[in-house]
Amino acid sequence: MKTPRDETVIRSTGYKLQRETRDTWILAATILGSSMAFIDSTVVNVALPAIQSSFHATVVDVQWVVESYGLLLGALILVGGSLGDLFGRRRIFLVGVAIFAAASVACGIATDIQQLIIARSIQGVGAALLVPGSLAIISTSFDEKSRGQAIGTWSGFTAITTAIGPVLGGWLVEHASWRWAFLINVPLAVAVLVISLWRIPESRSDAAGRLDWLGAFFATLGLGGLVNGFIESVNLGWRHPLVFGSLILGSGCLIAFVFVEAHVASPMAPLALFKSKSFSGANLLTLFLYAAIGIFFFLFPLNLIQVQGYSSTATGAAVLPLILLMFFLSRWSGGLVARYGPRLPLIIGPLIAALGFVLFAVPSVGDSYWKAFFPAIVVLGFGMAVTVAPLTTVVMNSVDQDRVGAASGINNAVARVAGVLAIAVLGMVMVNAFGWRLGQKLAHVSLPPDILQKIQADKIKLAGMQAPVGLNPGTKAAVKAAIGEAFVSGFRIVLLICAALSVASAAVAWLMVPVDGDRFVMRSPVH
Repeated sequence: MKTPRDETVIRSTGYKLQRETRDTWILAATILGSSMAFIDSTVVNVALPAIQSSFHATVVDVQWVVESYGLLLGALILVGGSLGDLFGRRRIFLVGVAIFAAASVACGIATDIQQLIIARSIQGVGAALLVPGSLAIISTSFDEKSRGQAIGTWSGFTAITTAIGPVLGGWLVEHASWRWAFLINVPLAVAVLVISLWRIPESRSDAAGRLDWLGAFFATLGLGGLVNGFIESVNLGWRHPLVFGSLILGSGCLIAFVFVEAHVASPMAPLALFKSKSFSGANLLTLFLYAAIGIFFFLFPLNLIQVQGYSSTATGAAVLPLILLMFFLSRWSGGLVARYGPRLPLIIGPLIAALGFVLFAVPSVGDSYWKAFFPAIVVLGFGMAVTVAPLTTVVMNSVDQDRVGAASGINNAVARVAGVLAIAVLGMVMVNAFGWRLGQKLAHVSLPPDILQKIQADKIKLAGMQAPVGLNPGTKAAVKAAIGEAFVSGFRIVLLICAALSVASAAVAWLMVPVDGDRFVMRSPVH
């Protein structure tokens, strides 16, 4: 799901206008470029069941398909913006588009799950360059009067593409192949490259600082170590040297990252910003709430397709109400800030979202979409709509004007990293809960010990596992029913955890976001 802070990067930049132009081609290129990254993240979630079936993959493999992309994007997005300031925004944007397109081709022609994971990692690097680049290009290509209209146009069209992404992806998976969910990026990338070279002027910042390569290295290695440790613990167990070593390495690198950011001249994440109580609170709220959203969008398509029997197209359409609610209510939500301030909506919004997650934990196998899932989608979408604009306002108003670009970038990265960590940690919870419940259900089915052992060994595939061959029809149906019910049971546990994370978000807003917000003032050092 597109993070709401993306739009604030545009407003935050203070660069001088490089060249006056209102050419619609610039908007076309930046909208298409951003849409590739936004569509890809939603399309892949719908394609996951087909990918798992195609490669006979485990849920760990499927997790890495999502995590490898999000990990590199979240860790490098701040570096991507700095590269554009230093070497030219159009140039870095084009490099990002080219990398993303090449990696999309590699994803589309992958012959095994390992190749797909590697290609997805490269896609994440490309997205980390093109996403901040597209926003910075808009900022430097439009003057004060036309910039607001450009922002609105960009926001509207990217919201539309985000909404149609799951439906389009589902249709491609159902009627063509999951590979086209990646290959569709190629013609978009060609159009962006041609338009950019033809119409977009080059720009760079005269005040750009040095790149924080050391910070980026420790952030990537630290997050990668933690994610690898949590995901692989399902396969290998907590005492395995790879799992234990990954967690130790990841924790150590994140500690080193904090140390580096406190001492380098141009940190990618200035720690001084966190002296603002409301800025720290906004990011902690983001961490909790977007962790819940991240794991939800990972598991929900698996539930609909593998357990409930939905088609890929229907699964893509199932989440449309949530996205459309966020789009159409965004202006109204912004009005809540003007009327009540950001604190009250940031308490109420996550509580509504928590109710939505609880409603998602109610349906069983075979329940109607309109009675079981649609009300939950509407409630969750309304809760997120109430939250997004106030959250953006707190992030922007809690720091000095010359620091809002860094603040917005940090909040954007936190939202993406939250999803990455949630899929790793709560994915582990899901597998263990599924295996425990499956064992309970199969205890009432007469199965030979070797068959029972084989099923338990395949629990890591979740609902993607197949009933063993050679069973009579009645026993096979009982095993399939047990698999579906075990998945729903684990899904409920995870969704209740998501509800708890949403309540924690509301508590953070209550404790850390003042009624009027506290504006952080960057003070110059005393000489």
